[in-house]
Amino acid sequence: MVIKNKIIRDTILLTVMQLFLDTAALGLNVFITRSLGASAMGVVALTGSFLMLAGILSNGNAFLCTSRLISEELGKPQRNPNKVLINGIILCIILSVTVSCLLFTFSDTIGTKFFKSSDMSRAVRLMPLTLISGACAACFKGYFNAMRKVSVTAIADVAEFVIRAASIVILTTVSGHESDASVCGIMIGGMIAGNCFSLLYFLIMFVRFNEKYTGKASITFRGYVSCAMPIMIGGIITTVLSSTNDALIPITLRQYGNSTAEALSRFGIFEAIVIPTLFFPSVILCSMSGIIVTESARASASGNTARIKSIASKLIECTFIYSVFAAAVLIRFGKETGELLGGGELCGRMISIIAPVIPFIYLEIVLEALIKGMGLQGFSSLNYLAEYAVRISVVLIFVPRYGFYGIVASYYASNIIGNCCRLIKVVRHTKVKLSIIKTAALPIIYAFLTMGTSELVMRMVTGGIDSTVKMIIFTVLWCAMYLFLFIYLRKDSTTSGGKSEIFVQAAQTER
Repeated sequence: MVIKNKIIRDTILLTVMQLFLDTAALGLNVFITRSLGASAMGVVALTGSFLMLAGILSNGNAFLCTSRLISEELGKPQRNPNKVLINGIILCIILSVTVSCLLFTFSDTIGTKFFKSSDMSRAVRLMPLTLISGACAACFKGYFNAMRKVSVTAIADVAEFVIRAASIVILTTVSGHESDASVCGIMIGGMIAGNCFSLLYFLIMFVRFNEKYTGKASITFRGYVSCAMPIMIGGIITTVLSSTNDALIPITLRQYGNSTAEALSRFGIFEAIVIPTLFFPSVILCSMSGIIVTESARASASGNTARIKSIASKLIECTFIYSVFAAAVLIRFGKETGELLGGGELCGRMISIIAPVIPFIYLEIVLEALIKGMGLQGFSSLNYLAEYAVRISVVLIFVPRYGFYGIVASYYASNIIGNCCRLIKVVRHTKVKLSIIKTAALPIIYAFLTMGTSELVMRMVTGGIDSTVKMIIFTVLWCAMYLFLFIYLRKDSTTSGGKSEIFVQAAQTER
């Protein structure tokens, strides 16, 4: 019971923090788009994609590695998580210094080949300043996550974002938008400030909360590298393929007939507004993902298969209940949301069209956390490879012919195929039993029944209300009706002697 209450408290705390971060990040994207233009936002997206690739190469997916390996260390009789953390930091320093040297050496080539601009080489030379601090901070974040001190990681995330965003806003305001290189430099400057502060904060908290361990760690540095390698390879494969996909979208949009500015503008709107909007409701699931990794890793290390099965069953059913409603809301209000955020009519249409695939996108968040926690890194890497092969193939074939709609097709194909494979793997590995009607069909039916009922109520009781306020009232009413159905069925099932614990879990999660 103590562990369960701790998980609930941690999830609530992380959800509140993540909600702030996602809201602020979306607001920052809107600010950049309006201040520098949608084309500049496309440059920012490409810069972010490249930095993500450099970051994963320089830290070896450090957060996930340290979080999982320290969690496993804590589940063993002889343990010393501090030494495991030191192993992670040593590995990250080796990797980040190596990648930084390569970036500095080949900055001219990267600027001309990847960014298609020789001026971008100056911005590339600034990137190493973000890598070493970011890699070490990721190790500490994984450590505190495994030690169940999520308040430390949450505060660090918020502080890092606030400093990064403030730096970007100030630099954008005082220095005019002169070139793509200046835009890239502004983004990197903000990241340097944020990463350095985050690392300093983690060091202070480590000294403050550090527990003394005198025992010997269960794994040596060589053992750490051996265990971390599958996680690192999986992260590198995913990031390389994601960066390749992002780089191909502006190219294929130009093949469709868009100019370079139009291609970057549409790519920028897609990355800055469409995708963050689709992922915004997933804040709860993203908050839980780190906890899922640690809990499933501990259960796996101790051989507690019943615990893993229980976690998998509840997560899958709760995710469907939540994600179906989120998808229905964005289908209904996609157009209004896109225009409200400054993306225009095309942005709103894309949100509504892609929204039906949200349940598959959100499943990936929890299923990947389970898969990594259970140590199934080989499957994760192979599945990501297949998923991005599908996505990139669809982009190359359909975007030159159908433009923006080809990007939609790539998201549908890759997410449905990839996450169906993940679901099958988790179900087979945990031997959890799922009902298709209860898990998937009922949430869809209830979502659209309650939407129709809410429409009727709104027609009778509202008039002359601002459209944005009306949309908010409608969504709140709709959500209340949707939750009521599941809570009512839970009570009805309990009265008849059935077992529907998932509905209570869903209600707690939504609240």
